[in-house]
Amino acid sequence: MIIFQEQVERESWALVIRASKLTAEVVAKAFAVICSQIKKEHIKAQTPKGCQAVKKLMNHNCAIATVPMEGDKGLFKKIADELHVDYAFHKTGKNKYLLLFKSGQADSITNCMSKYAECVMKRAKDKRPPVMDEFKKAKERADDAANRENSQHKERTRTREPVRE
Repeated sequence: MIIFQEQVERESWALVIRASKLTAEVVAKAFAVICSQIKKEHIKAQTPKGCQAVKKLMNHNCAIATVPMEGDKGLFKKIADELHVDYAFHKTGKNKYLLLFKSGQADSITNCMSKYAECVMKRAKDKRPPVMDEFKKAKERADDAANRENSQHKERTRTREPVRE
């Protein structure tokens, strides 16, 4: 698709140059347009995407917004990379970060945060054991305690010597 588009652009420029008077002014304008397109593509290719250093994010020359964040930043990275968001982390404490992102991508970050919250809640839910298993374990412990108490009571009654008068 890109090769076809480049071919069309080349042919259209060739047609424009052939159709107009080929003067130095026309050639200079055509050259200036081509140079500006190349420059834009070069800058676009050099702009980093996804997770990056804070300094590189600041060099994008756009407004930056911040959100405090706690927890697993690896999980957030996976989700944000799927949604093609530009962001950076600044560590503020143990498991505490300041998430910096382009303010133009606020909607995407909101979407990332909601998906991140869902994943965190799902992980927390998966880590909890089922309630019925907890009831069974508690019942077994109670039964074991009752059995131990009964066996101790029986041993006490066995070791007693009968009272002789």
